[in-house]
Amino acid sequence: QVQLVESGGGLVQAGDSLRLSCAASGRTFFGVVMGWFRQAPGKEREFVAGLRWSTGNVYYADSGKGRFTISRDVASNWVYLQMNRVRIEDTADYYCAAGWYLSNPVAQSGYDYWGQGTRVTVSS
Repeated sequence: QVQLVESGGGLVQAGDSLRLSCAASGRTFFGVVMGWFRQAPGKEREFVAGLRWSTGNVYYADSGKGRFTISRDVASNWVYLQMNRVRIEDTADYYCAAGWYLSNPVAQSGYDYWGQGTRVTVSS
């Protein structure tokens, strides 16, 4: 069993920065891909960013390229999503997810474990 606990959400203004954190535990990280997804009100959940633990390779949705950065702390098994220059359209519930040996880090179906989510609200 894997536990994923997100934190760091809140209310921010457009243009601000915010860092989301995900504490992961419960299973070896060999082969894992950690992902961040989000679900805005009335919309489907979508991929935001992913990180392949073994190589450090990162993946981003177009919406976050140049503004978001996914990173990790290998010692503590934490994953972060640094969000800079946030926009109103970034308002959503953000979820951390974990999947093993994923060929496609963007696809939600590959992830086996999900956190409970943390809400980000961006105001004008």
